[in-house]
Amino acid sequence: MKKRAAFIISMLAAFLLLTACSAGRDHMEKLKDIEFTVVSPTEIPEELMDAMTENEKEGFQLTYADKGYLYLAYGYGERETSGYSVEVEECCETEDLIKLKTNLLGPSKEEKIIEKSTYPYVVVKMEYIEKNVIFE
Repeated sequence: MKKRAAFIISMLAAFLLLTACSAGRDHMEKLKDIEFTVVSPTEIPEELMDAMTENEKEGFQLTYADKGYLYLAYGYGERETSGYSVEVEECCETEDLIKLKTNLLGPSKEEKIIEKSTYPYVVVKMEYIEKNVIFE
């Protein structure tokens, strides 16, 4: 009898856990892609650039709102050589979030590498949306 009660309780717990997990995934499902532009260094607002510079060695995930736009900045921290770049794989909206997925690309084999510290990052600009942001 005790084994059966323990089995039923564990099955109920597993059911509740799986239900909670699937409910969490629904909030991460993409509703739509967000139109954005990658911002050149000269177009980054000064306050955002200051925060990026302050955190460039460790890396950063920053958001900044200004004049109806939302800026998302993702920095990968210090690298020992040149040649790195960052690509935006996805920028989308879910029910509760804005999701920015980026990828750090290493130097190509054809590229001449310079042995000096670099700080690869990307900044994207979009129309302002009142949602939390998740960086991947």
